[in-house]
Amino acid sequence: MKNNSKSLYDRIPYIVALTTYFSYAMVICFGYIKDFIGKLFRRKKFLVPKGYARLLSDFEDFYTRRLYSRIRDCWSRPVCSAPGAYIDVMLRDVINYGEELRINGKTKRCLNLGSYNYLGYADVPGGVDDQVLRVLDLYGVSPCGTPNDTGYTDVHARLESLVAEFLNRPAALVMGMGFATNSQIIPSLVGPGCLILSDELNHASIVVGARASGAKIKIFRHNNPVDLEKQLRLAIAEGQPRTHRPWKKILIIVEGIYSMEGEICPLAEIVELKKKYKAYLFLDEAHSIGALGHSGRGVPEYWNIPHSEVDILMGTFTKSFGAVGGYIAGSLELIEHLRNNAPGCLYSSSMSCVCAQHILFALEQIMGRDNTHIGQQKIVRLRENAIMFRRRLIELGIQVYGDPGSPVIPIMLYPPAKIAAFSRECLARGLAVVVVGFPATPLLLSRARICLSAAHTPEDLEFALHVIEEVAELIQIKYNNKKMIEMQLEEEEEVVKAAEDRASQNKTNCSLEAIRNHKTVSMLGKKLLSNHLGHELQNGCKLSNGIVYSDRNTHKEDRVASSFQRKWNGMDIQWLPSMSSSLENSHCRGMESSATVET
Repeated sequence: MKNNSKSLYDRIPYIVALTTYFSYAMVICFGYIKDFIGKLFRRKKFLVPKGYARLLSDFEDFYTRRLYSRIRDCWSRPVCSAPGAYIDVMLRDVINYGEELRINGKTKRCLNLGSYNYLGYADVPGGVDDQVLRVLDLYGVSPCGTPNDTGYTDVHARLESLVAEFLNRPAALVMGMGFATNSQIIPSLVGPGCLILSDELNHASIVVGARASGAKIKIFRHNNPVDLEKQLRLAIAEGQPRTHRPWKKILIIVEGIYSMEGEICPLAEIVELKKKYKAYLFLDEAHSIGALGHSGRGVPEYWNIPHSEVDILMGTFTKSFGAVGGYIAGSLELIEHLRNNAPGCLYSSSMSCVCAQHILFALEQIMGRDNTHIGQQKIVRLRENAIMFRRRLIELGIQVYGDPGSPVIPIMLYPPAKIAAFSRECLARGLAVVVVGFPATPLLLSRARICLSAAHTPEDLEFALHVIEEVAELIQIKYNNKKMIEMQLEEEEEVVKAAEDRASQNKTNCSLEAIRNHKTVSMLGKKLLSNHLGHELQNGCKLSNGIVYSDRNTHKEDRVASSFQRKWNGMDIQWLPSMSSSLENSHCRGMESSATVET
């Protein structure tokens, strides 16, 4: 990946950086002047009541009063509907320059570009309602117990089994809270004498979990395998502080998609480093599971890397699945250790069975278990929406960051005044967006974070683009010139083409793997064999002890041959004169079923 945190600064036009710094300086300067005058004439307002401790530091208190409060109406907006493609936003009146926000009873229907509803499951789709209500009748709202006591039900067991199957891992466990999946699992993986190497832009839940573990923490530059290797080599050479003993464990923690940047982690390079230096890899797929990969299996599938190459797979059900909670997938030993040691398994209540059933419905649909193509269509639609929307924004001259294919698209705003202007103007035009500024981002890198969904139609996205273009013209955030637009579009095409090639190769590998695992050979699998061998397979094929058998009786040129073997993709292919009768009861019958392979 080319992108890293440094490149964000490299793309800022000098005049924009200068005006951004000047804007902050002006706001801070006038804020201190107002405070100075206020302390002279209204001293009691600035004094901490007797017997009370100061809650915030001087600067935090100043920043909250003089900067954040002026535009706080742009955050924490209450809603009164499901966060689907459209959302009902409750409007508020701003009292005394933001000191109070009062709900006025009015609502506004807006196109929703702010929620993590990637696959559109936040809206109740047809069919899930009855299943959820049935589980509600049987199990109630809450299990009222921890997983190790009375809180583990057959619904949880089915969900864990399906998650493990979906990710091609031996086992998985689910937890009731996404944030806690990181903050309570990481301390059970490492402790004193261990080293955590964490990406500098990792989520707060990872930071909390790493600090709670007692392990030594080192930060490497965002999405930078070169810096990661440097940190690994240095850590191994020096060992533990003071004693210089070897580390008990080295755990690398990265995210699949970084939610503020929309960037995809360079997993291939990180996996190579993990193998080279005998470290463990923890992958947080909160935003990438369901949203990346040709079948929604996340970053490993996106990069065409087996899930087994990642030691600990973590993800949440709060984004693509429209529910709550999170999961950990890995080896049987890992999951058993976590069940018996992780605080989230020992002391926290289990996930609601109602939510677990909703996740089961979504996951089964994504995997095609409902005998429809709805899940696959959602994945394809999300990918198409993300690529199209991002490309159109670039063509408009708007500066965006992140990677093509990511459903998170940051629109760069920079000056603080444009944070509020963009949010308010979009809301007034019926578009709900999330804006982010300092301290959630670096001082210069204020942005609007666009989250796309499979629930968005082409008409929805055209409306959103029209509103964004209108607002961009109004507040002047078209920072890219023609040359920059052309250059970025070329880069986008290269990345999209590479991703499509990997997806095609991944589908090929799925068919080959299915053949090796004695599964039914799909039409794609037959086509692959046919292309390689130069003729069409007629009656079917079967794998036995690494050898593919197939009938060639119908081919004139082969009637004289009794049998022969050919090597193909590491397998021996054994052709026999006639196998029609033996295939009647075999594992696979050619083209009769294809869904079992092309998942």
